[in-house]
Amino acid sequence: MLRKKSLFVSLLSFSLIAGSAFADDTLKVGVQAPITGSYANEGQGIDNATRLMAEQINAKGGVMGKQIEVVTCDDEGTAMKAAICAKDLVNKGVKMVIGSYTSTCAEAAQATYFRAGVLQTSDGTSDTLTEHGYWTFFRNSFPNSAEALFAADYIVNVKKYERIAILSDFSSYADGLATAVEGAVKDAGGNIVAREKVKAGAQNFTPVLTQMKSKKPDVIFYAGYYSDGGLIRSQQKALGIKADFIGGDANDNPDFMKLAGSAAEGAYLINVPTPELLPYDLAKDFLKSYQEKYNMMPPSIWTLLNVDGMRAIIHAMETNNDFDTKKAADYLHTLKDYPGITGPISFAPDGNRVGSGYMAYEIQKDGSYKIVYNQ
Repeated sequence: MLRKKSLFVSLLSFSLIAGSAFADDTLKVGVQAPITGSYANEGQGIDNATRLMAEQINAKGGVMGKQIEVVTCDDEGTAMKAAICAKDLVNKGVKMVIGSYTSTCAEAAQATYFRAGVLQTSDGTSDTLTEHGYWTFFRNSFPNSAEALFAADYIVNVKKYERIAILSDFSSYADGLATAVEGAVKDAGGNIVAREKVKAGAQNFTPVLTQMKSKKPDVIFYAGYYSDGGLIRSQQKALGIKADFIGGDANDNPDFMKLAGSAAEGAYLINVPTPELLPYDLAKDFLKSYQEKYNMMPPSIWTLLNVDGMRAIIHAMETNNDFDTKKAADYLHTLKDYPGITGPISFAPDGNRVGSGYMAYEIQKDGSYKIVYNQ
């Protein structure tokens, strides 16, 4: 009996060692994104792009001899599920996580990744994401405060609106962007006549819009997501509110046009350049590969920003010739002008991506964008 027990222990030990060795043969990259739910097309875009980039890197020999294995967890765009995803991905041994799409979900997972020493890169724009001091977090987009300065300049100095209304939902991203725009508009000398909030996913926004109508705004800046923004624009027009509509960056999605219908024409959006406007060879090559593989273009610029975050982390590991995440983070905190799909990538010591390149677009009748302002 003792011999059988010893044999069982030996086999178990060998199994554990073999399993560990097998796991070490791959570099596990996690994707935490809304694969289902209100923001599913954005989450699927992030997952698709991560897998395509992994295939391209693996075809060239992988990362320091290791093949990339992508592990995806659907956070459904909710904070509760995001926290569960973070624990799941950590338990599965990922070295880095791409995502999530929303600031709320990215923030709900941050502490778990920090405690595990897992690197996280997200397009979340809420300023709070880089205020916790987590060395593991890197923003692959630009913060609300940067967008707010551009938006205020466009609203006050370029369009010269005299009665400005600001609308958001209650999420950390939307409320943070609206508050930042409100402050920047006031600093620029603008006149805000209304600052309201709606419940995300409510479908019927006419009560708040009717209240706004009484304030006679000549512009409504909406800081929430496209899934509500398109409906808000449609209902605004139906109520006869003649104010211009300006959507913040999270409205930049094909579904905004679908939800707004004919009302999309003439609406303005503010964001960094859309994928097809990126002038870089890296962008053109990746977009071509993406279209060939998935028979569609990425849903938005967020897809490419996230894959750039992945590329930057891998670049840090290869430069260090080491998979150690702390060493990679130390390198990234001083990274300057690494060639990216979305342009040169530099990070500040707090994990923020340095620089910005916002544009204002007017949606045309055919759904295309016309650039009307850039700095």
